[in-house]
Amino acid sequence: MALLFGNLMGVLSVILYFINTVFWVIPIVILSFLKLIPIKIWRTGLSYLLDGCATSWISVNNFNQHIFSRTKVEVTGVETLTRDDWYLVIANHQSWVDILILQRVFNRKIPFLKFFLKRELIWVPFLGIAWWALDFPFMRRYTKSFLAKNPHLKGKDLETTQKACEKFQTKPVSIMNFVEGTRFTTEKYRRQSPSFQHLLKPKAGGMAFVLSAMGDQLHKLLDVTIYYPQGSPSYWDFVCGKVKTIKVHVSVTPISDLLQSDAFAKDYFENSAQRVLFQRWLNGIWTEKDNKIEQLSMER
Repeated sequence: MALLFGNLMGVLSVILYFINTVFWVIPIVILSFLKLIPIKIWRTGLSYLLDGCATSWISVNNFNQHIFSRTKVEVTGVETLTRDDWYLVIANHQSWVDILILQRVFNRKIPFLKFFLKRELIWVPFLGIAWWALDFPFMRRYTKSFLAKNPHLKGKDLETTQKACEKFQTKPVSIMNFVEGTRFTTEKYRRQSPSFQHLLKPKAGGMAFVLSAMGDQLHKLLDVTIYYPQGSPSYWDFVCGKVKTIKVHVSVTPISDLLQSDAFAKDYFENSAQRVLFQRWLNGIWTEKDNKIEQLSMER
């Protein structure tokens, strides 16, 4: 009976997620096309309206979770956050549920979370223009083989991305990056010759690109540690209410402090020694995160 009830709650929750998504996608797509009108003040106003739609979408999703999932999320470290600041958010990645939890934890506390996307994704029907209208930053990265044939374009990919991010000089933003690059699984963990007890190895390239493109605009680094006491859940486990507790810890560090470090020179992509320093710094962050997860696992 309990299993049947949980599955019923899961079905109702998924239906509500679907209805809520369709409800908000329609105005977002309509506003996205209206944003094509090349008038700066018009586009700026629509950007705030679009972010408001996305924030409301998350708010209803959170209401859904309170009704059906009833998962208790224990959060520390968010007391000083504000929607009027610029953030780079990094986190460990264990489950698709991570995204729902990050949205739940940060909704209305910091600007709407956004991801760097490959420039090619702008051509995805409807979603591409919606991502553009929601000010998701698109990046252009040239391969080494392409640059070997076109050396005059060296550095142009970063310049293009930096120009695309100029809008964030006056509009607060939160950029999200899962630096492990993929979700944690036992198989992936074993293939990596484990360096950590609870985590995959962090990859520095994506974070370095964000800092190279936007380091002067971002104010604070939010290092998020997510821990599932019952083990990494599936999306279905979550919507059925099988995930009783999730623990989230947020560590806040001024970006200005990081940029003054030797690990944060601007020539990351041109200097192998710089890449080693940055990776070493990131490994240190991940060691602290690994210890934090161990600490959370010991708490009752």
